Order: sequence, then structure tokens, then C-alpha cells
Amino acid sequence: MQKGNIGVTTENIFPVIKKFLYSDHEIFLREMVSNAVDATQKVKTLAQQGEFKGELGDLTVRVSLDADKGTITISDRGIGMTEEEIDKYINQIAFSGVNDFLEKYKDNANNIIGHFGLGFYSSFMVSKKVEIITRSYREGAKAVKWSCDGSPAYEIDDAERDDRGTDIILYIDDDCKEFLEKARIEQLLGKYCKFMAVPVAFGKKQEWSSEKKEMVDTEQDNIINSVEPLWTKAPSTLKDEDYKSFYRTLYPMSDEPMFWIHLNVDYPFNLTGILYFPRIKSNIDLQRNKIQLYSNQVFVTDQVEGIVPEFLTLLHGVIDSPDIPLNVSRSYLQSDREVKKISTYITKKVADRLQAIFKEDRKQYEEKWDDLKLFINYGMLSEESFYDRAKDFALMKDVEGKYFTFDEYRTLIESAQKDKDGNLVYLYATDREEQYSYIQAAKDKGYSVLLLDGQLDVPAIQMLEQKFEKSRFTRVDADIIDRLIVKDDQPKLTLSEDESANLSEVFRSQMPKMEKTEFMVEVQSLGAEQRPVVITQNEWMRRMKEMSRFQQGMNFYAQMPDTMNLVLNADHPLVKRVLDDCKQGTDEALKPIVSELKGQEARLAAIRQQQDKKKPEELTQDDKDMKSECEKAIDEQKQKKQDVLSGFAAQNAIVHQLIDLALLQNGMLRGEALDRFLKRSVDLIK
Repeated sequence: MQKGNIGVTTENIFPVIKKFLYSDHEIFLREMVSNAVDATQKVKTLAQQGEFKGELGDLTVRVSLDADKGTITISDRGIGMTEEEIDKYINQIAFSGVNDFLEKYKDNANNIIGHFGLGFYSSFMVSKKVEIITRSYREGAKAVKWSCDGSPAYEIDDAERDDRGTDIILYIDDDCKEFLEKARIEQLLGKYCKFMAVPVAFGKKQEWSSEKKEMVDTEQDNIINSVEPLWTKAPSTLKDEDYKSFYRTLYPMSDEPMFWIHLNVDYPFNLTGILYFPRIKSNIDLQRNKIQLYSNQVFVTDQVEGIVPEFLTLLHGVIDSPDIPLNVSRSYLQSDREVKKISTYITKKVADRLQAIFKEDRKQYEEKWDDLKLFINYGMLSEESFYDRAKDFALMKDVEGKYFTFDEYRTLIESAQKDKDGNLVYLYATDREEQYSYIQAAKDKGYSVLLLDGQLDVPAIQMLEQKFEKSRFTRVDADIIDRLIVKDDQPKLTLSEDESANLSEVFRSQMPKMEKTEFMVEVQSLGAEQRPVVITQNEWMRRMKEMSRFQQGMNFYAQMPDTMNLVLNADHPLVKRVLDDCKQGTDEALKPIVSELKGQEARLAAIRQQQDKKKPEELTQDDKDMKSECEKAIDEQKQKKQDVLSGFAAQNAIVHQLIDLALLQNGMLRGEALDRFLKRSVDLIK
């Protein structure tokens, strides 16, 4: 028997492995099975090269569980190890300056494994004792047993083993008993090992026993992996159904993908994989982390941000590259030059694939556009280089359901939708039904209207306004139709200032109180054929509020109320009628109020003129009181005027009907207010 200490200069290595790898302690099984697969592949290679003359036989790697003994055993029939090789590969941890090493990597324990070949030592994350029973493939080799209890002390002794290969026996620690549950091991093998290149067996397949009325083991091994996953095969040998079937294997509950890209490159780096385009209409965050990263068919991670550009995290599928170290931290992946090359390559391949589909079958591409749009918008917003490629195959859809490239749509609207300053105005709607009347008004003018109803459409138009020359996007309900695209000077209002002010007050006083909504009233001359009352919302403010959902630091806009404009058409007969009725119903009451108001305003003007000649410190208390009393008197008269106008408006059915029609047009009339509108409508028809 040989005894000794593992070749480190401190006893800190095992506590560090236990403590700092604990958050990822389940990877011990991946490491153990991966080592067994490596040993098996090596013996296959030696046989191919003629260096191993024996029979390969059954090369299955076996994982077995003994809950009574508290052990997990990983067995292989690979190359095995001699006593000298155990001493070299197990006892001598290949680094120097251990204390510096521990200090450097204590907060990033993944690097301990990945950079220093300590995959085997991950077993001590879950084990109080580890045994290796191994026999080398070399002729005349003897079996050897190595054991260690989690301290640097180890023992090597002779052992019995009939055949080449290695058994690693893990005596599971008391605080890791979850790993003695069959379901937990099945889950981990399915996660980390389901595509390893050598058959991996865990127990036996089961079948129903009518005699015992339960599931019983058969003689057949339960192989948990596919040794030749689809991405390792030549694309020319595969059919569409093969790709779809593999997708169902990866994502059993998902809808069928739209299409896919089979990656296969061996220079300047090795990379294989299959990336699928899922159907995505919304909920970006729910779609992330569906790409599985492998290294030589061994699962590494599904947290691929930093490995692929952010927008590509919406894709599903598999990437496999031996150039990506098996055990790495995400910070390492983000800084590694080879990984960045891979990222750039994948972006190019995705863009090339989309371009090819667009050119080869535009009709099919258009049919899939609604599902593709979110992905492509995300890519153009987050990657400048992707915009440069995507601008040729990104589409715009109008409210009629027709699709255009950016250049095609610009050509379509160039003659009709330029304003008087030469700016091209892209009109859009976000809801075809809710904004129907605004869309129709634009179409009646000969304008085209885009349908931008996607989750990232608002940020996308912000970007496009910067990319497109002398262009802006405006929603169809952002203003009255004649001011959406101003062609020439607007018609002047024919009402007097007092008439306009009184009309505004009549409608303003009857606007409903709505939470987080403010109404501004204005009077415009729109022509007798246009609607009497229209509600619009300022494009810039609405867009800022919508953008606040996507960008940090814009919460200020999210807290602001919606500001809506109620535009009164002074040319419409119904609005004129309201104004005439107002004059008849309020003139007598308003005359003395207006007279007093004008007198007080003239007095205030004289007071201000007189007091402006004095310095602030020269003003007496009587001066201040006189001005204050005058201002108070003006406020009182204004309030009286408002009371008279609102009193008239409260009894005027046409005012309420016009307001409710405008609210109804914008989906803002609900509940009791809608009920009153319906009853009033019936009364007006009688």
C-alpha cells in the first residue's frame, strides 16, 4: 500500500472546492461522466491506430446508484490508469503557487475547474470520500485502488478488476443526500449528458408487469443519450422532418419552428449546431436562454448572453464548439477572443440565411414576417452591424396587409406624404380596429398607413427616424388629418377670441375625470365636411411614455398623465349650433360679468403700470393689498363666467353627445358613461 499527500502546498484546496463551487455542485456528475466518455473515446482511438489489439467489446458508460450504501458509481471500459498515471493525473494537481491561486480564484470557482484541469475534484463538492478502482488497457497492467477522504491524504492499494477501465465511487456527503435520489440523477443526466458521444446507461429500461401490477426492470440497458445528435450529421443527409423531430426533442412543449440554420464550420474555429427560429410575437424575456451550448457534445450552459449577441438569445437550438472550454464562467466567455469570433460568425450566418429566404421565396418570407419581426427589430436595435445587413430584408406592413422593403415603401409614399418642409412622413397605426376612423381619414387623403403593432415597434421607429433621411413617423391619431402632414399654411379661425374661449370652456367643463388623463381643448377651422370633435394625442409625449417601458431612466415619462387634445371643428354645423345656443342661453347672464371683468382687468393693468415704476422695496402694504384685491376680483369674475358656461353646457345634450362620440371613437367611453350615452342617443333619435 502507498500513502501520501496530493501535490499541493496547502490544505485549502478542498474547502475552496466545496465552498465556492457549491452553487454549481450538480456539475460533478457531468465531470465524472465526461471523464468516463473521454477515456472510452481514447481506447477507441488507440484501437483504430493499432496501438490497442484487444477486443473493444461493450463501451457503455454506466452510472449506478446505491442509496443504502450512499454511493454513486460511474463505470467505464476506457483506457484505465496505471499506478504511475494515477500519481501523475490525480495526485499531482498541475499548478504552482497555490496560495496565490486560491486568492485569485476564490470568488470565481468555475475557473478553478476550467483552467486547472480539476474536473475530477468536483466530485468532492458532494462526497465525503472518493474511490477509484482502475485497470489500464496496457498489457499486463494490474488493477489499482485510490481513495481519498477530502483531505490531501490519499491511499493507493492493489485491487481486483477483471477488465480494463475505471470505476469511480462517490460516497455522498450527508448534506448532499438529494443526489441519492433516482429522479435527481435522471434529471442531471438528461441535462448534461443526453448528447454525449458514448452510450451512457442509468439502470435498466422498465416495463409494466401485469403480475406484479407495477413497473419492473427489464434486461435492457436504459441508455439516456443520443450518441449522434442531429447537429453532428451532414445537412445533405437530413430532411425537414429530421430537424422538426429534433426540435421536439429539445423543446417538447413548443410550437413548430419557422425554419432553421445548420452551422458547420471547421476554420478558423470548429463549430457545429442547429439554430431554430421560433414563432415570437411578444414576451421577449420568456423566449430567452433556449440555446444550449455544448463542448464536444457535453452540455455547458443555456445562459448564452455574451456568447452570442443579445438578440440571438431569442433563437432556440444548439451550438457545439470544442474551442469553448467545458468549464468556464460567463465573464470568461464574454472576454474570450475565440468566442467573439464565433459570435460574429453566427450573426453573419443568421443574416445570410434570412437574406436567402427573402430572395428565394418572398411570399413564404412575408407569411412568416409577423413572427420574425420582433427578432429582426431586436437585432437592428441592439447590433449596428445587423441593421446594415437587415435593412435589405426587413419589411414594413401596411394596414391592408401588404409588405414592403424600406426602399419600396419610401418610393410608394414619396410623392404624397412629404410636408411643406420636404420631410417624408410615415403614418402608422398600432391597432387597426381602435384607430379605424383615423386610418380611414388618412386613406381618404390618399395616404398610406403602416401597421406597427409589435412589442418593439416604438423603439424601432425611433431608430429608423435616425437612419432615414428627412423622415419622421407619426401615429394617425396624433393630430387632425390636415396637420399630420402639413402641406401649406393652415386656414385661419373665423371665430373671435371670445367666441373661441367660450366654446372651449363649454366643452372643457364637461370633460369626464379620468385617472392619469388630462384633456386640453382647442378650436380649429377644419372644414364643414370633417368631424365636429376629434381626440388626438401628441406623438412625442405618447412615444416617450411607451419608450419608458423599454429604457431605464425614462420612468419620469411613465408617471406623467396621458395628455389628450379635444379638437373642436369650428366649421362643423353641430359645433356652430352649440356656439349659437350658447350665445342665446348665456349672453344676458354674461354681460355684467364680462363688463365687470374687463373693468377689473383694465384696473389691474393700470395698477401694474404704476407699480412697475417702483422698486420692490418701495411698494407699500397698501400697494400690495390693492393689487391682490384686484386679482382676486378678476378670479371671482372668471369663476362666475365659467359657472355660467358650464351651467349651460351641463344641460346641452349636443355637447355631451359630441364629447361621448369622440371618447367612443378612442375606446375611452365605458361603464356608466357609456350607458348614459346610449340612453341619450335613443332620446335624440325620438
